[in-house]
Amino acid sequence: MSALDWAVLVVYLVAIIAFGLWSGRGNVKIDDFFLAGRQMRWWAVGLSVMATQISAITFIGTTGQAYNDGMRFLVVYFGLPFAMVILCLTLVPFFYRAGVFTAYEYLEKRFDSRTRTLTSLLFLCSRGLSVGVTLYAPSLVLSVLLGWSEPATILLMGGSTIVYVMYGGNKSVIWTDVAQMAIIWFGIFLCFGVALAQIPDPIRFRDALALAQATGRLHAMDTSPSLTTPYTLWSGVIAGTFLMLSYFGCDQSQVQRYLSGSSLAQSRLSLLFNAFLKVPMQFLILLTGVLVFVFYHFHPPPLLWNRVELAKLERLAPAADLAGVKARFEAAHAARRTAAERYAATRDPGDRALYLAAVAGVDGARAEATRMVEAIDHKPYNDTNYIFPTYILTYLPRGLAGLVIAVIFAAAMSTLSGEFNSLATATMVDFYKRFVRTGGSDAHELLVSRMLTAFWGAFACLIALQAGRLGSAIEVVNRFGSYFYGSILGVFGLAVLTPRASALGAFWGLLAGMATVWLVATYTSVHFLWYNVVGALTVFVVGMLLTPLRPRQAARA
Repeated sequence: MSALDWAVLVVYLVAIIAFGLWSGRGNVKIDDFFLAGRQMRWWAVGLSVMATQISAITFIGTTGQAYNDGMRFLVVYFGLPFAMVILCLTLVPFFYRAGVFTAYEYLEKRFDSRTRTLTSLLFLCSRGLSVGVTLYAPSLVLSVLLGWSEPATILLMGGSTIVYVMYGGNKSVIWTDVAQMAIIWFGIFLCFGVALAQIPDPIRFRDALALAQATGRLHAMDTSPSLTTPYTLWSGVIAGTFLMLSYFGCDQSQVQRYLSGSSLAQSRLSLLFNAFLKVPMQFLILLTGVLVFVFYHFHPPPLLWNRVELAKLERLAPAADLAGVKARFEAAHAARRTAAERYAATRDPGDRALYLAAVAGVDGARAEATRMVEAIDHKPYNDTNYIFPTYILTYLPRGLAGLVIAVIFAAAMSTLSGEFNSLATATMVDFYKRFVRTGGSDAHELLVSRMLTAFWGAFACLIALQAGRLGSAIEVVNRFGSYFYGSILGVFGLAVLTPRASALGAFWGLLAGMATVWLVATYTSVHFLWYNVVGALTVFVVGMLLTPLRPRQAARA
C-alpha cells in the first residue's frame, strides 16, 4: 500500500477507538454496560444488529466465493425477511416483557435453571470458538497482503476492539457499529463502482453479466429438492429461515442488541430494518465478486492468490514443472480474454462454447498449481479468501485501497465488539451472578463485567492464533454455527409455541438435538444448512414426547 493508504488506515483505527471510548462513557451499573440503559433508538440498534452480523468475512469470504461460485450463496439470506417477521411476533415481545439481560434467562423463567445453564453454555462454546474464526480469517489474509506477521495482525485487530468495548460496553458497541456501518456501506458501493468502471472498453455492464451468466455465476435459483446439494432455493427459504431464526432469535450477540431498544416497538423496528436491507446488501457484495471475476478476464490474474504460498511454490517446486504450469496458465488466460471479447460481441452459441472451454483451461492450469502446493504442504490448499483483497491492493487507486482495507477492519471490529460484549454478558449473568457472587455491588459487577470482556477478547485472540487453514471463511462460520443453532432454536420453540412443554422435555430434547445433528453431520452428506432444521425439529419432537412423563411446567413470563 502507498503512504496515503497507510495514513487512511491509521486514521480509521485511532478515530474508531477514540469514538468508542467517548461514546461509552457514563456506565455505572451492568444495565448500562450490557444493555446501554435500554435507551437506544431503533435505527441505531438496527445498524448495530446488521454490523454484528456483517463481519470482515462478508467482504473477504463472500466476494471470493462469488468469484469462484457465483451468486448461489445469496439463497442463504432468502429466509431472513420471514425470520424477522416471525421473531417480531414471537420471541422479541417475550424477551422484552420478561426484562431479561440474556435470552437464556427467559428459559429459566419458562422451564428451569438446568435448561438455562445448558443452553447458555452451548452459546458460550459455539460463539466463543466462532469468534476466533471471525478474527482469524481477515487477520490471516491481511497479514499476507500487508506484509505483517499473523500474530501482529490478530493482536492489533482484537486488541483495538477490546480497548473500547471493555471501557464502554454496549453503548460503545452500538455507536461504533453505527459509524462502522456507514463506512461499510460506502465501501460496498465504492468496490462495486470501481469493479464496474475498471472493466475495459468495449465490454459494457450487460456484456459482463453475459459472461458471468455463461459460466453459471448468475445462477442463484437451483430448485433441486436434494438435501445434499449446496445452496438450493429450498435450503435457502426453509433451512435459511431456521438459521436466521436461531441466529437473530437465540444468539445473545444479536438478542443483546435489540434488548437495548427503548421500547418493544423500537426493538421490532430494528429487526424489520434488517429484513429490508440485508438481502440487497448481500446481493451487491456477491455481484461485486462476480464483476471481479469478469475483470480478471482482461487483466492478468496471479497463478495463486496467496502470494506467500506462490513464493513458496517458486522456491520449492521443480523449476521445469512450474515453468510449464505458468506457461499453460498465461496461454489459457490469453485464450480466455480473446474468447470473452468475441462472445461478448456476438452472443453466438459456438463462441460461447469456445469461451467456456477457455475458462476451463484457466481453471485447469490453476488446479495444477494448487496440486503442487498441496504436494509441498501435505494439506489442502484454498485461497478463496485472498481473491478480493488482492484485487483491492493491486488495482484500486491510492487512498481508496487504504479505505477499503479500513472497511475490512471496520467489519471485523464491529462483529468482534458485539460478540465480546455478549459473551461477557452471558458469562456474568448466567454464571457469575448465579454461582460465584450473587449479591455484588454495582461497582464490583461493572468491574467483573469489564474483566470478562477482556477475557473473551483474549480468548478469541488465542483461538485465532491457533486456528488452522480455512476454506471459504463465510462457509466455515455458517457451518460451525449450524451445529448448534438449530437445537437452541428448538428449545425456544418449545418455550414459546407449546405451553404444555415441560422442563424435562426441553433439557433432554436439547441433548437429543445436539446428538442428532452430530450423527447427521458425521454419517450423511446432508448440506450443513439443513442441520438447523434437523436440530430444531428433533428438540421439538423429543421435548413433546417427554413432556407427559412429568407434570407440565407452566409459563411464567
